[in-house]
Amino acid sequence: MLARPDGRDHPQPWNKGLLVGQKKPLQPKHVWSIRVRLEIARMWRDLALFNLAIDSKLRACDLVKLRVDEVCLGAKIRDRATIVQKKTGRPVQFEITEQTRTSLEIWLRMLRTTGSRYLFPSRLHARPHLSTRQWAFVTGRHRRTPHGKTDMPNG
Repeated sequence: MLARPDGRDHPQPWNKGLLVGQKKPLQPKHVWSIRVRLEIARMWRDLALFNLAIDSKLRACDLVKLRVDEVCLGAKIRDRATIVQKKTGRPVQFEITEQTRTSLEIWLRMLRTTGSRYLFPSRLHARPHLSTRQWAFVTGRHRRTPHGKTDMPNG
């Protein structure tokens, strides 16, 4: 007969006591708080990225691969954009709100000097666009207070 370990021989799981799985969605007050912080800090790329994420509800892998021509028509930012999702292969149409268009205009003024075809290019020359790991870092950084603690429901 097999004996059950009494727990002393096994290390504690790394995620014991942590919130795992799907997190609660951001509340409107949290969205506005993040937007205000990004505007005050003049972090235009992060603001445009965050606003597009809220408007489009795209997965991070689709969001970081957005090209300039998918959201712009010439020098004008479109009112609506259609993206084919990587996971499902289905097209998704979303509205680009006025607030997002404003943040994109500011970001595009800076971006056009680089000549990148991607809306969020990587700072590494070997990669054409921002990675999903960089996106996770950006969103995690803006969801924390200056003391490193989170003030939002998602941890």
